[in-house]
Amino acid sequence: MTEVTIYYLEMNAPEQHRRKAESKGMIVQEAQIKQGKVNRFLYDLIGEDWQWDDRQDWTSETWIDYAESEQLRTWIAYVDGSIAGYFELKRLDNALTEIAYFGLAPKFVGRGFGGFFLSQAIDNAWRWGDTRRVILNTCTFDHPSALANYKARGFSVYDEVTRNVQG
Repeated sequence: MTEVTIYYLEMNAPEQHRRKAESKGMIVQEAQIKQGKVNRFLYDLIGEDWQWDDRQDWTSETWIDYAESEQLRTWIAYVDGSIAGYFELKRLDNALTEIAYFGLAPKFVGRGFGGFFLSQAIDNAWRWGDTRRVILNTCTFDHPSALANYKARGFSVYDEVTRNVQG
């Protein structure tokens, strides 16, 4: 058994967002034509190093239902034409948007892209409909700087849970 701590974070007003504006050449675009296989690829590419395994048993049909839902939007980051990361925004209700998945591809971690990329996720979450609260979670399996990046952009922890998981 391995111990993991999950941090639940929130931002309750767009004014709380402390943007990082320097892109370092990163371009972020919404994937406006939804494709379940693309989300599956991005999940594997980004999540492999961080023990993302909650979707490993999903079928192709499950991926399509999830990724092509009206309640989900996906953005992909590019640097020099290569996929550098992605994030998914999930609409939980009319006023609540979750940054469901967020991460950089292995070759782009530690190169100063995280703050700008997270700012893009936050800005797009606030622009979606009548969002009044943006949430996300992270855990101790994530990159050591992840929680600090979320807090630096203006998120605050509203709950924390520690539990044992199969390791």
